[in-house]
Amino acid sequence: MPKSSLPKVVVIGAGIGGLTAGALLAKRGYEVTIFDRAIVPGGCASTFKRKGFTFDVGATQVAGLEPGGIHHRIFSELEIELPPATPCDPACAVFLPGETMPINVWCDPLRWQAERQQQFPGSEPFWHFLQQLFAASWQFQSRDPILPPRNLWDITQLVGALRLDTLITVPFTLSTVGDALKWFGLSGDKRLQTFLDLQLKLYSQVTAADTALLYAATALGVSQTPQGLYHLQGSMQVLSDRLVASLERDGGKLLMRHTVEAIECDEAGVTGVTIRNQKTGANYTETAAEVVANVTAQDLVRLLGDAAPKSNPIPLLSLAKPLPWSIDGYRSRVKTLPQASGAFVVYLGVKQSAIPAECPPHLQFLYDYDGIIGENNSLFVSVSHAGDGRAPEGNATIIASSFVDPNKWYGEGVDYAAMKAEYTATAIAKLGEYFDLSPENIIVTEAGTPRTFEYYTGRDRGIVGGIGQRVSTFGPFGFATRIPVAGLWMVGDSTHPGEGTAGVSYSALTVVRQIEQEVGRKE
Repeated sequence: MPKSSLPKVVVIGAGIGGLTAGALLAKRGYEVTIFDRAIVPGGCASTFKRKGFTFDVGATQVAGLEPGGIHHRIFSELEIELPPATPCDPACAVFLPGETMPINVWCDPLRWQAERQQQFPGSEPFWHFLQQLFAASWQFQSRDPILPPRNLWDITQLVGALRLDTLITVPFTLSTVGDALKWFGLSGDKRLQTFLDLQLKLYSQVTAADTALLYAATALGVSQTPQGLYHLQGSMQVLSDRLVASLERDGGKLLMRHTVEAIECDEAGVTGVTIRNQKTGANYTETAAEVVANVTAQDLVRLLGDAAPKSNPIPLLSLAKPLPWSIDGYRSRVKTLPQASGAFVVYLGVKQSAIPAECPPHLQFLYDYDGIIGENNSLFVSVSHAGDGRAPEGNATIIASSFVDPNKWYGEGVDYAAMKAEYTATAIAKLGEYFDLSPENIIVTEAGTPRTFEYYTGRDRGIVGGIGQRVSTFGPFGFATRIPVAGLWMVGDSTHPGEGTAGVSYSALTVVRQIEQEVGRKE
């Protein structure tokens, strides 16, 4: 199709999902403009600098760089080089309460097998079962199914990805990790349960009892070769910088400090967006035939407001209750979602002497079995490497995050400054049990709260990690990239397959394929 006949596309949000969608569409000849409210692109995978230290805001590790991985596939299509990276090995070192020796999640499958057999005797049948599910799920996902499907073309893509080798997963679509632990007689293994809770909360936003089994198999299996998790040289920012370079090379535009105030629609579908230029304070409308929203499901509903068409696109108008696949049904479903998590993050620039010898790049601490996962009772920690570009020579960065209830940071009567100071002091004290955080070793201290992340990203109450990978919100039961408003699409961690740079990039590729099909069908 001639480039001149392709529709104009507006992308809301310059996170990895939005940048990937925009870069791919620009490469395929579309006129693309991306708007973002922040100062620098990257969203939850961006960075900030303090006194010569570079801190990754949220995401600190990347999957999908291996041949055939989602980033490798996308960067190959864009004809740009992947950023240099080193494997995270172990992917994570997990410290349970009162234990000084960690559970190391090794990249080598045989080494990881030996580790878990030592740490969790009698659990190998459970792990072997997860590996079988992971292998089948990975083959299925590599064939680019569209989940959940919302029209006939989506269904054909889903059916086309099915093979005999993937059918093993079908009976377990409605199962959780908690169910699997019961099947293998492991529900009473406190250490195993706690380890799984910590790891899965990190990836799925919920603990083992609630995490969809098929999602967990992938989350727990992707750390080992031939897949793996990677530490980028420089910072996470290099991933978005290369996507921006590709976008602009192919004629696309990125406008930072431009806030999307609303998505505009008429009865036929989306017509554009209302923008506020933060530099001038002026509002204006940007028209577009297609709008890709790199936002949460909650924020998508807010941006639509009352502008969305009221008609139900499914011819079952006699139903009293709106179907989920109508805009009213969509709003209703979003309204009933469980509260998503927020995050408290402390960023430390320290002297290298604060870091123990041979410290793993990622660590996870749980301090009290009786406490919840989050609220500083658990910390996920990322540590920079010497020479990786994040700290001046002889120094290092420590980034420690904990899940928190976002609501407690808002409202009248909240002493925000005092709460932030208390959380910072508590996190540093607990980190001091492993690192040498004497005052002379700390050069920079910064903290981020749900209010911080809301201010910079625009995400409702600064929520992180999407909507949680429960059975009711995973895969065929999740939120689609195709929205019940013509010309409107969603990418990001609210959509399949979930959070992480690899996950949101996959959703971006899905949307690009759907837009291409829709435009071709109209032509």
